[in-house]
Amino acid sequence: MDNKLGNNIKIGIALGSGSARGWAHIGVIRALSEMGIEPEIVAGSSIGAIVGAAYASNQLDKLENWTVSLTWKEILNVVDLSLVSGGLIQGEKLLQFAHDHLNDPLIESLPRQFGAVATELDTGREMWFRDGPLMEGVRASIGLPGLFAPVKLKGKWLVDGGLANPVPVSLCRAMGADVVIAVNLNGDIIGKHAHKRTGQVDRRGVEVSTDGAFMDRISAQLKRSLYESKDTLLSRLFGENPKTPGLFEVLASSINIMQDRVTRSRMAGDPPDVILTPQLSSLGLLEFDQAAIAIHEGHACVQRMRPALEQMLTSF
Repeated sequence: MDNKLGNNIKIGIALGSGSARGWAHIGVIRALSEMGIEPEIVAGSSIGAIVGAAYASNQLDKLENWTVSLTWKEILNVVDLSLVSGGLIQGEKLLQFAHDHLNDPLIESLPRQFGAVATELDTGREMWFRDGPLMEGVRASIGLPGLFAPVKLKGKWLVDGGLANPVPVSLCRAMGADVVIAVNLNGDIIGKHAHKRTGQVDRRGVEVSTDGAFMDRISAQLKRSLYESKDTLLSRLFGENPKTPGLFEVLASSINIMQDRVTRSRMAGDPPDVILTPQLSSLGLLEFDQAAIAIHEGHACVQRMRPALEQMLTSF
């Protein structure tokens, strides 16, 4: 199908936050391209910033090839655990990994306009990255509180862009988009528990004395945790018991609830022209190795919304 929008009409795409569900953005972009829709303005928040950066810099093929071959072991290898940096993961290994696998040009030199959203930790305001090193803006945008340590840039501590602007329609418009396609990854997750990764990492009991003061027991547990293997520590933090959510699940699910409410509020005031909502509530928050499932659903959700997209194309 030919893109029937006038030559002077700019299409923007707002790629939302949503952890591992974010690989669905790849399928969305592929399916839109098959319809002749090639957004020239790209705004991303959190995982949307990663995929958006790859698309805006013509590196989406490279990113997709990596994601579909990604294993849980490889994910663990880029996790640099820390309990004193403001987040469970410092993020330096992940950033280095991104540098090794994707080029890091200046944002202003990209073939498509690109912007990433981060949130100022002190004020709660959103910060837009529209120039400077590409991976610097991406790292600032993916700082999920409690998981990734905040990053200090431009004199400010920055955390996940999804806290302030989960689906950055406003950034798309600010960059000059006349038509905005929004991809909301959190529309169907409220009340759903993240899938548990049981049986894929080692499990080892930790004995803690029931005697002594409460703080002594906490201290003993913390010291033992520091000596646990990375696999075991992650297993405990992300939940081993199907009936009991892990620490990260509680934190991330709480943030997802907040992001869903913020998204609804912001899109009510600044609605996109088309909203795409991949149905991925069954996908675990950290199941980054399940890219094929997410990409397939991203492609499928575009097909479900094809009539609305076709109407958009013929309305200008």
